Amino acid sequence: MVSAADLSAAVGAVRLANPVMPASGTFGFGAEAARLYDITKLGGVVMKGVTTLPRLGNPLPRVTDCPAGMLNAVGLENPGIDNALKNELPALASMYNGPIIANVCGFTVDEYAALAARFDESDAVAALEINISCPNVSHGGMAFGTDCRAAADVTRAVRRSSRKPVWIKLSPNVTDIAQIARACEAEGADALCLINTLLGMRIDLRTRRPILGNTFGGLSGPCALPVAIRMVWQVYEAVTIPIVGMGGIASARDVMEMALAGASAVEIGTAGLVDPTALIDIIDELPGVISSMGYNSYAALVGAAH
Repeated sequence: MVSAADLSAAVGAVRLANPVMPASGTFGFGAEAARLYDITKLGGVVMKGVTTLPRLGNPLPRVTDCPAGMLNAVGLENPGIDNALKNELPALASMYNGPIIANVCGFTVDEYAALAARFDESDAVAALEINISCPNVSHGGMAFGTDCRAAADVTRAVRRSSRKPVWIKLSPNVTDIAQIARACEAEGADALCLINTLLGMRIDLRTRRPILGNTFGGLSGPCALPVAIRMVWQVYEAVTIPIVGMGGIASARDVMEMALAGASAVEIGTAGLVDPTALIDIIDELPGVISSMGYNSYAALVGAAH
């Protein structure tokens, strides 16, 4: 009898029972998903992005579809750091005992550092995912992720403010993502997460106006997968720290492709919005797919295409 493939994964010091996590912003703080399936089966959980003060997000409409994907311009709607630490994080920790990753969103370098310090106080947080790549807010976010010096500044400030592993989430809306990855590594990033959504828009032919209330939004879904795999490949060649791959993953075979490109773990977003149980289905399918490729563990595939 052939033993099941080992799904355990590691992003530096953070150990995961399997490599599959929900992408930030697609899982909330876990309560809704927990009513639909056993979230303890997830390898890790990435919380919704949190800012200093509560945010209502962008004007409606915030979501629209497009061929092989979707556009969103939610705008970092969240309850703020005080509520997240007092209510949302303890509630999530009571439902889920695996690694919880706090997603940190700031509008200044000082805000990123202050938020990192606040999350550093929580024993429930295993790592910080620093979002310098959000394409649908009017300031901050992607502005830091598209400039090497700004990305380095945020990484340095967060690294000084927190003892927890620091994962920097990179924007694909750049000319040379490897250069920005190297800048973050040089300033102490423990891992890199890529890619966030691509910047896009759609126009309503009836009104002849942009469909999204924010005009622009983040493009995600299967259409983003080839771009994501290309960038994971490039960054794997450029740095020595682990990579969390994301962007268009919708099947166990997509996870394998990300692993071969260099992803030590993955995050899945749009597929989980289309089918909330998609992540669990993918986890269940992984052992068979890994074995069919002639491997006995997920870890053995990471970077193997290089």
